[in-house]
Amino acid sequence: MRLLLLSNSTNFGRGYLDHAIDEIRGFFGPAKRVAFVPFALFDQDGYTAKARQRLSAEGIEVTGVTPDAAGHRLLESAQGVFVGGGNTFRLLLKLQVSGLLADLRNRVLQGLPYLGASAGTNIAAPSIKTTNDMPIVQPESFEALGLLPFQINPHYLDPDPASAHMGETREARLAEFLEENATPVVGLREGAWIRVEDDTVTLGGANGARLFRRGAEPEERRAGASLSDLR
Repeated sequence: MRLLLLSNSTNFGRGYLDHAIDEIRGFFGPAKRVAFVPFALFDQDGYTAKARQRLSAEGIEVTGVTPDAAGHRLLESAQGVFVGGGNTFRLLLKLQVSGLLADLRNRVLQGLPYLGASAGTNIAAPSIKTTNDMPIVQPESFEALGLLPFQINPHYLDPDPASAHMGETREARLAEFLEENATPVVGLREGAWIRVEDDTVTLGGANGARLFRRGAEPEERRAGASLSDLR
C-alpha cells in the first residue's frame, strides 16, 4: 500500500501543491494517468480543472472521477488517485452513496498510489471524527477508508498562549476525542505530510506533527520521524 497524505494543498505565499510537488512527483513516479476525486468541493468541474492544470506541468494526465458507472471504470483503469480537499462530510457522503468508497479502498489495498490532501487525508483514517470541518451534510456513517489504524487531524494548530480567544484549542478537542475513542491521533501541521510505503510510515514536509494517545501526554514528532509504531 502506498499513500501520500498532505495536511494542506496550498501553503501561505505559494501556489497550489507547490510546497509538496517534488514529493508528489517522486511518489507517482511512472504513473502518468491519475484519477482525481473532486467531491469535497461544490464546483467539481472547476476543481478538476485546477488539479489537471497543476499536474499537467509534471507530465501527469488528470481525469475527474464522477459518481456513476464511468467513475467506477476510471478507478479501475487509473495508475494513481488524488483525493482533493474541501469539506470532509460532503466528500465521504458522495463516496458512500455512489458506491465508490469500497472501490477506492480495494484499489488502494491492491497497490494503487493514493494522494490525499486535507479532506482526502482525513478519509484515509478509520473515521472522519477528527476533521475540522462543519457537518454541512450527513454521511451514512463516519467510517472512512480505514487505510491506517490511527486518526489524522490535518491543519493542526498549536495553542497560542498569547491569544485572547477563550474557546477550545485544537489540542483540547482532540483530548475530548480520546475521552470517547482509543484510536491515536496525529495532529498534522500545515506543510507536513505522511508517506506510507507498505509497512513504513514516515512524517515528511515541514513543521512536524503532534501525536495524541489516550492516557499519555502529547508527543512531538519532527519531520523525518517514523510513525510506524502506530501501525
